[in-house]
Amino acid sequence: MGTLYLVPTPIGNLEDITIRAVRILGEVALIAAEDTRTSRILLDHYDISTPLTSYHEHNKLTKLDSILSTLADGDVALISDAGTPAISDPGYELVKAVIQAGYRVEALPGANAVLPALTASGLPTDTFLFLGFFPRKTGDQVALLTDIATLKHTLIFYESPNRLVDTLGMIHQVLGNRAVAVAREISKKFEEFLRGDVEMVVAHFQTHSPRGEIVIVVGGAGDDAPRKWSESQLRDEIAKRRADGDSMKSIAHDLAEISGWHKRDIYALGVHE
Repeated sequence: MGTLYLVPTPIGNLEDITIRAVRILGEVALIAAEDTRTSRILLDHYDISTPLTSYHEHNKLTKLDSILSTLADGDVALISDAGTPAISDPGYELVKAVIQAGYRVEALPGANAVLPALTASGLPTDTFLFLGFFPRKTGDQVALLTDIATLKHTLIFYESPNRLVDTLGMIHQVLGNRAVAVAREISKKFEEFLRGDVEMVVAHFQTHSPRGEIVIVVGGAGDDAPRKWSESQLRDEIAKRRADGDSMKSIAHDLAEISGWHKRDIYALGVHE
């Protein structure tokens, strides 16, 4: 009975891979790779000739049976284009299926952008919350940031360079002018960290277009951070203000300043009462 190995691969420098990872990639019966062309560069560098099969976001469910079939007689390694499989990359469904089928899953330690960005950010590292890629829709962005506004954990997001300034602007709008670090191209030739408050970092990237892979690290809420109101508390206050004859527009504007809720969401609650 085979083992599924989750093998981290370099996020930049090809030397950022463990000796054990190289050995396992050379010994398994099959490597499931997010993009076989990208992975071939790494495997050729280390003279690894193990057979490859594609396993990515668009075929991850249809490939389960063939990978499970291989595990019946041998080991399989799962790799992504860069970093640790299943962290903002395909892998969860495969791991779940392999466990349910009774096979062993072994995860190797190794390269990932989250921890280097955090540890070099200059922000607290004792507790942190990794939130993956920042949402694309404005409503989802506001909802997420509002939900975590009072958390004291350091916050970590992935983002694309063309969306960075807008994302930092939204963070400023909802969370305020917090301490932030933007890590760019970690482990690559042009690695860069920019540290400061949100306003300073936004000003920099408005005149210096960012490129490459981006990790945003945001300081947690301070002791004086306001607590977000519960929905019932907000509904009660809306009802009181409406009973006093206030318009929903003014209610939403006023309560957004003190409740931790976005004006748009307050307005939606009020008009559906």
